Amino acid sequence: MDEFAKMKGATILSVDGAVRDSEDVTIVTDKGVMTLTHIPDCCETVRIEDVTGDPADLVGGLVVVAEERTNNDAPQPEWAESWTWTFYEIRTTKGDLTLRWLGESNGYYGEMAWVEWKPADG
Repeated sequence: MDEFAKMKGATILSVDGAVRDSEDVTIVTDKGVMTLTHIPDCCETVRIEDVTGDPADLVGGLVVVAEERTNNDAPQPEWAESWTWTFYEIRTTKGDLTLRWLGESNGYYGEMAWVEWKPADG
């Protein structure tokens, strides 16, 4: 199971940082904390390009879908030699949220956010 999918079945308590151009998102649930982050390196950037849905709508909702998808298709960023689009989709009983991240580099650096799940009991 991928890290992001570990949120499934949890109730969302708060969502912080889910805005355009952010490099850090924290989702607190009753079962743990999900962090999506990026620490910049030499020749790359990774940030949220678009947010679909209102993060506030998720609060109090039970996560029924937590899915990560990637592609290297269009639209091609204007200046990137290499790029990855990553979609983090959360569907809850109260609302939905999709975070579209764009990672750009010269082809030698990571182009995705780092995803970390910290269970509440550990």
